[in-house]
This record gives sequence, C-alpha cells and structure tokens, in this order.
Amino acid sequence: MKAFDNWQKILIECKNVVQTRIKPYLATIGEPQPNLGIGAGGDAMKPVDLAAEEAIVETLKRNAVSFTLISEESGVKKFGAKSSEYFVTVDPIDGSTNFMRGLPFYCCSIAVSRKPMLFDVFTGLVADLVHDITYTAFEGKGAYRNGKKMETSKTTSLEEAVIGLDLNGNKSKIVLPKLSNLISKTKHIRHFGANALELCYVANGITDAFVDIREKLRTTDAAAGFLILKEAGGIVTTAENKEFDVELDPKQTLSFIASGNKEIHKKIISSVNSAC
Repeated sequence: MKAFDNWQKILIECKNVVQTRIKPYLATIGEPQPNLGIGAGGDAMKPVDLAAEEAIVETLKRNAVSFTLISEESGVKKFGAKSSEYFVTVDPIDGSTNFMRGLPFYCCSIAVSRKPMLFDVFTGLVADLVHDITYTAFEGKGAYRNGKKMETSKTTSLEEAVIGLDLNGNKSKIVLPKLSNLISKTKHIRHFGANALELCYVANGITDAFVDIREKLRTTDAAAGFLILKEAGGIVTTAENKEFDVELDPKQTLSFIASGNKEIHKKIISSVNSAC
C-alpha cells in the first residue's frame, strides 16, 4: 500500500480528524493546562498533544494499516499484525507552546517509512492547523501546498534572504559564536516556534533557509518536513555539508542546515564554518 493515492487519502484524513479533536482545546487557550507527564521526546505532555496523537492512531487503524508508531509523546508502539510493514513518525502538535499561548503557528507532522530511518521516509504531511494549509510530499512525485506543486526560493543573496534560525535552549551560548558570521550577513532572521512548519516555509519559498545546529531537534519534528523540502527542490545537510541518515526515534536529535537552493546553501555553510 505504498501507492500515492492511498497514502495521500489516509494522511489527509488524519489531518482532518486531528483538526476536529483539537477544537475543544481552542476554547481554553491562554489558560493553564495540566501536565500529563514527560513524553518520550523529553517534553511535558499536554492534553492536546495526546488528543492529536490518538486521532492519528485511530485513523490509521480504521484504514487497516499495520504500523509501528514513533511519537514524540508516547514513544514507540506497535499496531496490527504486520507492525514492521510501516513506521509512522509523528509530532502530533509541533509548537505546543504556541498553541497554549494562542500564538498562531503550530502544526501536525506525520511521516511514513518502510524502515525506522530518516531518509527512508517516502511520504509525509505537515498540516498548518491555524490556517488550514496542508503540505504533502511523496517520494519522486514532488511537494504540494493544498494540492498545488511547490518550488523552493531562488534567492542566493544572504543580505536579501529570510532565514529561520532556532536558538532556543541551553546550548545557545555554544551555538551563537558559530552563527555570528551568518547573523551579521543576514538582515532578516526569523524563528516562529514550530520547526516542521518552518521547513515547509523553505519548501514553499516563503523563507530561503532554516538553520538548527543545536543538536536538540528530534527526528519526530523533522521527518516529514525533510522529505517535503527535498521534493520541492531544497537541500538538507549537516553543518559540515555532509548528507546524513539517522534513526527515527523520539530521543534521536540532529543538527542541520536546510536551504532552498545550492548557492545559498554553500554561503550559509561557509559562514557557519568560518565562525568556528
């Protein structure tokens, strides 16, 4: 069931059910939310996170999919008689803090692979749950925004580029010196708070690159976004400009530079490495 039409239908159905399930939580935005323990990825779980995860699992089971779930919330779980047939890697709500504060930038990320490895992902979806925009990709078939094919930006000038940059966390003192040259050369630095969606912005040419070299972002956040970006014509490598493949696991972290085209990618790589 690796067919394009089958998986597109199932992923869109997952997105629609997630949207329905999270609606009750929109009424309590801005109010304190209970913690439901620490998720497999290391962050506090909120009721909306688990509601979204349950929506995805139920939809897959309803479509008779046997799979291994790799989730930022519940960890690794097996479903069905052939649970190793597909690996479904999810971040049910990427940007949970934004959601709880009422900041309109959060999404749901779902990636499907035959093996539990990042570059084996063959289809993915990232749903902008605020603006009802759906980003999808299938290996070899391109990337789409609400069904319309996307292409990455052709911008090559760092001065003109809009670049996403994640500096959150306790590693900022280590990371900042490495990024000083890039920051000084770039007028337009942004960070919106949901990295899966930020990768889709690069895929759609809204931004020109996204840089996260903290070794903190989990593969559950990036699995779908990486495929969408690559199918749109973008590039993802390590900060040393090497291709990489890592395990799909809630605890697996990575550092990367994602760009819309080869020329600006080279400039970003050069800026980052010359500051080291």
